Formats: sequence, C-alpha cells, structure tokens
Amino acid sequence: MKTVAHLLAEKLLKINAIKLQPANPFVWASGWNSPIYTDNRLTLSYPDVRTFIKTELTRAIMETYPEAEAIAGVATGAIAQGALVADTLNLPYAYIRSTPKDHGLENLIEGDLRMGQKVVIIEDLVSTGKSSLKAVEAVRKAGCEVIGMVALFTYGFPVAQANFEQAGVNLTTLSNYNALLEAALETNYITHSYIATLEQWRTDPANWTPSR
Repeated sequence: MKTVAHLLAEKLLKINAIKLQPANPFVWASGWNSPIYTDNRLTLSYPDVRTFIKTELTRAIMETYPEAEAIAGVATGAIAQGALVADTLNLPYAYIRSTPKDHGLENLIEGDLRMGQKVVIIEDLVSTGKSSLKAVEAVRKAGCEVIGMVALFTYGFPVAQANFEQAGVNLTTLSNYNALLEAALETNYITHSYIATLEQWRTDPANWTPSR
C-alpha cells in the first residue's frame, strides 16, 4: 500500500507542481543550481489534488496537534490551503506575510490571533527553513504558542533539520524528497542513472553541479 508521502509525490509530479531536470538544472534566487523546481500553488487548480492535500493536512493536525486553537498559513503558497484546513477544522485563521505592509499598521500577521493561543502553522514547502521560521518568529512575537508546523513538502536538507531543531519547532510533512525520487522512478519520470546526482544535491545543494 502506497504511503501518503508517495501518493502526494506522484500527484505533484503529474500536475508539474514539481519538476525534475537533473541534466538541465534550474537556478534558484540564491544562486544554487537545482535539479528540482517546486510550485505547490499549482495544486489549487486541481480539485482532486487540492482536496487530497486539505484532507491530509487536516488529518495530520488532528493526529499530531489535537490541542490546536488556531491555524496560520505562510504567504504566499500556504495561504489558500491554510484557509481550507482552518475551515475544515472550524478554527480561527490568519496568514503570515513575508514582509510587513508598506502602509497602515505594517502588519506581518493578517488576521486576529489571540495572546496565548496554540497555533499550528501551514507551509507549502520547506527548503532551508529560514523563511518558514521567520513566520514562526512572527507568531511567537504576537504572544502565541507555535505548537508545530505542517508542510506539504520538504527537500530534507540537513541545514533545515538543524534550523528547526535550533528554533524548537516540531515539523510534520506530508511528503518529502525521498518519496519524490521513489515516485519519479516508479512512474519513469527519471531513470536510475540520475539517482546518485539527485541524492548528492540534497546532501550539499550549495555546491552541487550537474553530472554530464
């Protein structure tokens, strides 16, 4: 029986929310060469995928963080899914901006989170974890308790694990890079000849170069 991680990886590949191009890599804003490109916002355009993600995010929160009192989505990729999950759970919802508004109150948090509330943060993608943890910091500064983060997908970088541990944040993910490679092989999206270089990238993405 396929796991949730494997099923979601298959769905993300099928709708091109995730693309793998080890021989013709992408270049991230950081300047890193990357064999993978991810845009999970595309899932919103596919009702079956959107509903699958909503259901599994909701299940993960109910099982892992049953004491949750509010949901917060990280802008921009997790705003919509966060709202869908909060609606399903009948919990208060807010979203967290990446930068403050340039007018008015200059809020980072859009919505009403109460002091002391136990909050679960929804994220669409975890790479190094830095932007995700900025959202955690914003919620904590608002006087709330972040009891965990639930993300659609993680690359599983060692640096991300270290960053989350240092910040004291529990991270739960629906799918991950290992499940993606398994699904990509099973569906003939890639061949075994690319596995070594794809695994090398995950271990040291900053210094990875494509094999020729």
